[in-house]
Amino acid sequence: MSSEKSGIQYEMIMCIVNAGYSGNVMDAAKEAGARGGTVVRARGTANKESEAYFHITIQPDKDLVILLVPADIKDAVLHSIYQSVGLDSAGQGIAFSVPVDQTVGLAAPSKSENDH
Repeated sequence: MSSEKSGIQYEMIMCIVNAGYSGNVMDAAKEAGARGGTVVRARGTANKESEAYFHITIQPDKDLVILLVPADIKDAVLHSIYQSVGLDSAGQGIAFSVPVDQTVGLAAPSKSENDH
């Protein structure tokens, strides 16, 4: 079921990248229409089996980028992030989205913002 049909107005996108690549995530997300996000420093706990499965070396120091985006641009934002910092890049990013059924403290975008 699409977000628009279920009444979901926003999606939370979470992207986990190697430390130092959060700026790349934000740049890619903004190119697709996101307005901002939150970066949290994190530490990965993957084991050697995961490294072998994905054929990558997993760096323990991570950045977690959290974005709240209108549901109608979620796919474009995820695609842009993947193109910039996907698993095959130095950022080794993994991104996913979760529907958000309620928010508080968010102002509705103005008409001029919707036109961009």
